[in-house]
Amino acid sequence: MLDGLGRWVHRQRAVVLATWAVLAVAGAVLGGSVFDTAEDLGGRAGAESTTVEQRLDALDTEGEQVVVLLSGTDPLAPETFDPTSAAVFAVRELPGVVDLRDPWTTSAYELVAEDRTSALIEVDLDPALTDDEALAVADRIGEALEETPFPEVALGGDLLAERTFTDQAVQDAARGEGAALVVLVVLLALALGSVVAGLLPVVSALAAVAVSLLALAGAARVTSVSDFAVNVVTVLGLGLCVDYCLLVLARFREERAAAGRDPDLALVLGRTLDTAGRTVLVSGVTVGSALAALLLLGDPLLTGMAVGGLVAVSVVTAAGLTLAPALLSVGHRRIPPADRGAFGRPARSPERSVLARLARLAQARPWPVLLVSAGLLVALAAPLLGLQLGASDARSLPPGSEAREVVEVVERDYPDIATAPVEVLVDGAVGDPRLTALQEQMIALAGVDDVVLRDGLPDGWSRLTVLPDGPTSGRTAQRVVTDVRALGSELGLTVQVGGPAAELVDARAALADRLPLAIGAVVLVSGLLLLRLTGSPVIAVKTLLLNLLSLGATLGVVTLVFQHGWGGPLLGGTATGTLDLTTPALLFMFAFGLSMDYHVFLVARIKEEWEALRPGGAKASLPPLDAREANDRAVLTGITASGPVVTLAAVAIAVVFIGFAAGELVAVKEVGVGMTVAILLDVTVVRGLLLPAAMTLLGERNWWRWRRTPPT
Repeated sequence: MLDGLGRWVHRQRAVVLATWAVLAVAGAVLGGSVFDTAEDLGGRAGAESTTVEQRLDALDTEGEQVVVLLSGTDPLAPETFDPTSAAVFAVRELPGVVDLRDPWTTSAYELVAEDRTSALIEVDLDPALTDDEALAVADRIGEALEETPFPEVALGGDLLAERTFTDQAVQDAARGEGAALVVLVVLLALALGSVVAGLLPVVSALAAVAVSLLALAGAARVTSVSDFAVNVVTVLGLGLCVDYCLLVLARFREERAAAGRDPDLALVLGRTLDTAGRTVLVSGVTVGSALAALLLLGDPLLTGMAVGGLVAVSVVTAAGLTLAPALLSVGHRRIPPADRGAFGRPARSPERSVLARLARLAQARPWPVLLVSAGLLVALAAPLLGLQLGASDARSLPPGSEAREVVEVVERDYPDIATAPVEVLVDGAVGDPRLTALQEQMIALAGVDDVVLRDGLPDGWSRLTVLPDGPTSGRTAQRVVTDVRALGSELGLTVQVGGPAAELVDARAALADRLPLAIGAVVLVSGLLLLRLTGSPVIAVKTLLLNLLSLGATLGVVTLVFQHGWGGPLLGGTATGTLDLTTPALLFMFAFGLSMDYHVFLVARIKEEWEALRPGGAKASLPPLDAREANDRAVLTGITASGPVVTLAAVAIAVVFIGFAAGELVAVKEVGVGMTVAILLDVTVVRGLLLPAAMTLLGERNWWRWRRTPPT
């Protein structure tokens, strides 16, 4: 089938290129609308904390709150008091402002830092305002307060933090990926021997990203699309498409050289897609299945990323099977032979590539290499035992940003208002003795500073506000959520707990419940695809074990860097003591898919060599090799033949992820660093050492089947 597709693409190359051109231009023109329609998908449906939030919002809809930090002079000094009071009165009169608390006009002196170096103003906005209107009012508040004697004025709050996050993400993507594209073109042109060869994967990738954004923009018109889906489309569109195009390009050069002078391009492209195209298809399905598993987690953020990833993988796979061959068909004369490298010089022999050298070392000393390499990965994975997950907030913004500065100063200097309360709804009316007992028990809990009984709800339920010690979503607040939920069952009351700490507790519990299912689904689908590709259950199981070992090491390194601060200053970030809640799941699925990507590249080629070299194969020597010798030679030959393109593809996609790691957002930086580490470990330690060592030790058992077929 794929052989026929290759011949068809050659015959219809003009139609294929015109179709892609139209779609890419449409994506460039219309795809940008997805930035306007994408949205934050909100809380986890069905979670107890989400239910509490929805019930409270229905009773008393509150608008956005802007928190203003004024610092740099004594807030209560006579020369500061009067002009600041005048500015605050002006803010109170702004359209859209419904309430305001401050030390000057409302005597809220708890909003003055103990050392009198700063003060806060809490401004409540009209709930009828849209997000854009609320942001405009916030900007006017900032302008009005610039007239005060305070040298530093910083605005914070959830809505402003979200705007800063979005603006920074767009800026990081434009800067990081723009630089990555330039580096990619130069790198590929030098490695492949011509500018045209270097541009082909990058042009294909840009077209795939544009078409993916077009598809995402269309989806956003009929359903909700997460704003994070755009980031996933960009990184996967660039990285995967470059990988797939490099694989197709490398195999095309081999098949063209084997066809001799004046080759029939239709046949060459047919053979290219019959081999490399099959690998691209299997890899695309594998990566897609890993991303689809994110849907099983039920997390809105991860679901949005999964949707973007599935769109990108589908388009990229189609580009690898149609656009790249069509470009090769048109520009084949500008593609240098496989034996030509940079500046037209003879290419370095594949036997001298990094993977080939590592493979020879692993085959010469399989047991020591296996034990040392596996031990290294286990050691790198050890920090996972102390993994702590937290929710992203303004502290994931770049140091120095206003929203982050407000949060940090409030937590440091205003402990009485730093922690968001835990909201508790109870199915008991005010005056119920069980409600009184519950309140007393909550006050007695460790870590609880105060409990306030609020007005009853119209349906007969009661509302209590619990003020825990420490940060809003810190360990103490999370423990209080768990303890309060346990008290309800003891008293025969139905208790529902909400607030930021409860949201984190619910999200962690849901991920813990569903993550094994998602991982199991990925492992099962990947194993079946490998079994279909190689026919060997031994290779399928071994591959999955190697991937899991590599992923554990990757997550361990990310934990060291971002939770414990090892190397954090070099990356421009600071350790927060936790990883973002979504990082491990996202890294697992991304890294697992890309690990399978490279493994499929290598194993598919090794299998080709095994089928040819095994007793009775097309390349069987006289006297024939025994099965072990044929296996060892197939492993080395397959890795040697595909090693250069796998190494180049790994470096190329690492460049893309380094662009993300160079950004300013901590959560995005975690994914960028994690994926870069995963790729480097996978291509060197796993595919270069562990894979050939394990296949050498297993020998002909690598190719064991449930039902043996006689040699042909």
